[in-house]
Amino acid sequence: MANRSDIVGSLVKGLTAIEAFSPEHPRMSITDMARATGFDRATARRLLLTLHDAGYADYDGKFFTLTARVLRLGMGALSAMPLPQIMQPWLDQLSDQVGQSASVSILDGTEIVYLARAAQRRVMSINLMPGSRLPAHCTSMGRVLLAALPPDRVRALLDQADLTPRTRFSLTAPDEIVERIEAARHDGYAVIDQEVEIGLRSIAVPLFSAQGVAVAAINVGASAAQVETDALVPRFLGPLRKVQEGMRRVRLPVPV
Repeated sequence: MANRSDIVGSLVKGLTAIEAFSPEHPRMSITDMARATGFDRATARRLLLTLHDAGYADYDGKFFTLTARVLRLGMGALSAMPLPQIMQPWLDQLSDQVGQSASVSILDGTEIVYLARAAQRRVMSINLMPGSRLPAHCTSMGRVLLAALPPDRVRALLDQADLTPRTRFSLTAPDEIVERIEAARHDGYAVIDQEVEIGLRSIAVPLFSAQGVAVAAINVGASAAQVETDALVPRFLGPLRKVQEGMRRVRLPVPV
């Protein structure tokens, strides 16, 4: 582990500034940045101007917005990860078999990050692609990944999470969410009924390394107009578990 003297604090601050931008805050003034990060205004100003000078942000004289150059950071990381390349053929086969879209994601704090996807038809209003993020607590893949964590860690993450409902079906009470996560831990799968978006139902299972560590999750998503909630398990759990078992024989990387 690195000593504190080995840590470049300015780099950490710069990354914090980049992460402060979000769909809810795509434009940031110096005051906005200071408020979002806790940095003083002088530090926020220097960070934003540095991002602008390096081509990572545009500046109109008041507001800063990230440029497409920032995508190099995320896409570089995704392209260096072996899991998307390993999983894509499995996803394509699964999607063709069940006639629905299938995805793989990993857990990153309170969110899941999509690594690979095979889409049969579009059932969500947002266009999910590698690098897309969704809240872990209200997604099927997020719940099976949270179920792999110690209960106290799950509680800590829920305390940090934004539990604002995305639909009228979204669970917002931590105890109720924990109950569903515990059910996923017991059952080995999680089902979501329109908690992320109206019209979307999904079922997910975890993917394990050879050492038995949950490294990712895979799901099948279906239109609520086409597939009833009670049909998710009998129709899709078997095919998902076949992929799960097949991946146990693959040397999946264990997350640090």
